[in-house]
Amino acid sequence: MNIRTQRLIDAVVGQALCAMLSLWARLWQRPQAPFSKQPLRQVLVIMLSEMGSMVLAGPMFTRIRQQHPQAQIHILQLTRNQQVARMLQLAPDTHLHGLDDSSLFSLVADIWRVMRHLRQLRLDAVIDCELFSRISALLAYACGARWRAGFTPHTQEGLYRGSFMNAAIPYNPYRHISQQFVALVDAIGATDAPRSKRVPTHPLATDSGLSLVFAPSQLSDYAQALRRDHPALMAAPQRVLMYAGGGLLPIRAWPAAHYAELARTLCNQGHAVAVIGLPEDQALAQEILRRCDHPLCHSLVGYTRSLEELLMLFHHCDVLVTNDGGPGHFASLTPIRTLMFFGPETSRLYGPLTPRATVIELGLPCSPCLSAYNHRDTPCNGDNQCLQQIDVAQVLRLTQTQLALAASPNA
Repeated sequence: MNIRTQRLIDAVVGQALCAMLSLWARLWQRPQAPFSKQPLRQVLVIMLSEMGSMVLAGPMFTRIRQQHPQAQIHILQLTRNQQVARMLQLAPDTHLHGLDDSSLFSLVADIWRVMRHLRQLRLDAVIDCELFSRISALLAYACGARWRAGFTPHTQEGLYRGSFMNAAIPYNPYRHISQQFVALVDAIGATDAPRSKRVPTHPLATDSGLSLVFAPSQLSDYAQALRRDHPALMAAPQRVLMYAGGGLLPIRAWPAAHYAELARTLCNQGHAVAVIGLPEDQALAQEILRRCDHPLCHSLVGYTRSLEELLMLFHHCDVLVTNDGGPGHFASLTPIRTLMFFGPETSRLYGPLTPRATVIELGLPCSPCLSAYNHRDTPCNGDNQCLQQIDVAQVLRLTQTQLALAASPNA
């Protein structure tokens, strides 16, 4: 299903189901028993949408293990987004539950199958990390957990998703999303409203707390494959990667012409540049290569066949220039230095958790225009001036600074 179809179903069907379920819970459900100090045994985390958010949720997983060391963590995601959780071993494979959203029939069938299995686990708590998705709220109730932690809009208009969360906290657009995920954990068992009133204030983490360690033989084998397949790229003294795609939200992309101009200048200075992306980004990569027109400019679109291979590629390059999205967050798991564009969304909420990342954003009066309040549906009609006005010369200077830091052993 495309994103507009998902939004429509969520807004119309999801909202009606949330209203009916709220009425059911109010009339027929017994009052919640006082929170027991007994440790939680089974905890479900719902994070359906983006893979990059799983990296930003690193501090939340740390908090769950601190607060509830005996808890078994289960994770519910869309099947196509499960690579990160599996690769980082956030939960055993048997605790990773996937929903196939390739069609409405597949999604409904998987929801029925997975919910039956989750109810058999007798979950103690569910943590719904989606902001205002109705389907995730419905799944949080359907899984049968005693405690349901999730975001509430309180009196904000247009974001209704029921009143059956019994550990709800107000969504706070002024705090980084990683801090809000941690607050969801602390809300379980709290009695005040809002439930986040008396929980600890956690400073913004300087890193995700997640790591992926490759064996030296894996990295050396991958480097050998790169030298065989792309000798000119690996012969250059330093290598810059560019992720120019916008994924499901093309409005988040810096213009291809800007990427090409940056690539041409870097190549003229002797650096190698490679455009990365998914197979569907092939046409975009070829446009950048055509505009750049330099032998040191390469396309690696489709070359990395898995997220694991992408992270190994990051280990063998110096700087990543990327739009807001998953690759910028995955880069925080590796030594590569990152420049990340923001505009339609804000780094104050979604900035990468690593000291090796530099955020580039203009802060125009209309920015950010994608938010939880409009289900990331911008009024911009593709004219993303918040990114188009970011000057290539400025990005070039920042890239050169990051290249110099990458070359310094003490950086």
